[in-house]
Amino acid sequence: MKKCLILIALLLGVIAKAQQFDINADLRARFENRNGYGTLKPDAERAASFISQRTRLIFNYSFKNLKLVVSPQNVRTWGDVLTNSKDDIGSSFHEAFGEITMNEKFAFKVGRQEINYDDARIFGNVDWAMQARRHDAFLLKFTPNASNKIHFGVAYNANKETNFEENYALNQYKSLQYVWYNGVFKQFTVSALLLNNGMPYLVGTEEKVDYSQTLGSRLVYKKGNLNIDGAAYLQTGKLADNTVNANYFSANINYKASTHFNTNIGFERLSGKDQNDTSTDVKSFNPLYGTNHKFNGYMDYFYVGNHANSVGLTDVYATLGYEKNKFSAKLTPHYFASAATIYKAGEKQNSHLGTELDFTLAYKMYDYVTIDAGLSQMFATTSMEVLKSGNKNAGNNWAFISIKINPNLFNYKSEIKP
Repeated sequence: MKKCLILIALLLGVIAKAQQFDINADLRARFENRNGYGTLKPDAERAASFISQRTRLIFNYSFKNLKLVVSPQNVRTWGDVLTNSKDDIGSSFHEAFGEITMNEKFAFKVGRQEINYDDARIFGNVDWAMQARRHDAFLLKFTPNASNKIHFGVAYNANKETNFEENYALNQYKSLQYVWYNGVFKQFTVSALLLNNGMPYLVGTEEKVDYSQTLGSRLVYKKGNLNIDGAAYLQTGKLADNTVNANYFSANINYKASTHFNTNIGFERLSGKDQNDTSTDVKSFNPLYGTNHKFNGYMDYFYVGNHANSVGLTDVYATLGYEKNKFSAKLTPHYFASAATIYKAGEKQNSHLGTELDFTLAYKMYDYVTIDAGLSQMFATTSMEVLKSGNKNAGNNWAFISIKINPNLFNYKSEIKP
């Protein structure tokens, strides 16, 4: 935290010249009981319980056409060090970027930043995870008018500063480039994404990089209390010298039935690969850098660090939401099925993987304090056991309760024009 104090002192030293300077805090603590979370519970295992915490400060500084955002954070599990330990762990910068507005149409952002687009299916900040997600990237923004915008982003990763080339050691992209378009036309909003994702792999001891492309579009229609959206993406190119051919489709109908009730019905289909398919082609769609916890059930059985290069997924779901004053509640059942064929001992299995029920509550105690709680139950099938192992009859549930504290600590706006 010594670095944070130095940073605060430096920033406070310039506020006399700043047009605007804000400090916000984000502190959240979450208790979880995991009894079959992410995978079916084996008979010999017991449920896990723990408390995790995020402590984050967000410094926002604006002056003329300049914006600076610096956000140090500490992420930890309660009890992960001794109470008298000298060593602190889990400290990092969530964001640290500068944004320059060149004129009314062009701006660029450089540094560590969240990349968050549309419904966060391909690019999202994963705010549910205590550490969240961010990218070290350069972003060029083009806004020709109020109804249209285009973003072009690039990133290039390395282990450290070196004098000679070395293999990239992390299991993530070596480089990426993308173009994102968003246009608003009366009741319709259209967005399109083209992402070129470069993943490293080894041939012997030599590093090579293959590029896969994710391209697609999302359409949103809004009129009154009705909201309809749909999306389609294709993935092509190469991954570790294997051909990529995958696809994704989704659709949602959301209707605000009354002042307090909201309903939704929808589906997603992410392509997969038959378990008896002996080709080396990659046929399983990968949502890459999306906020996957938001999709396919809160128990995170699919695409949250798992289920890659598997049989894909069909998810049919409905939601009933209630909100009044400071209280809200939501109930969402999911019907899960494989998009490709599952086999056991050479026999085809039923595509039905299971049904999950998610129930969440939220209460806004104050403007800056929110309490959330949830309970999820997985009713798995034998096909889920084939994929995940474990026991489908072992309970397989998950519960959490969290508190979020997000106050504004400091706000300064200069009245003197520079």
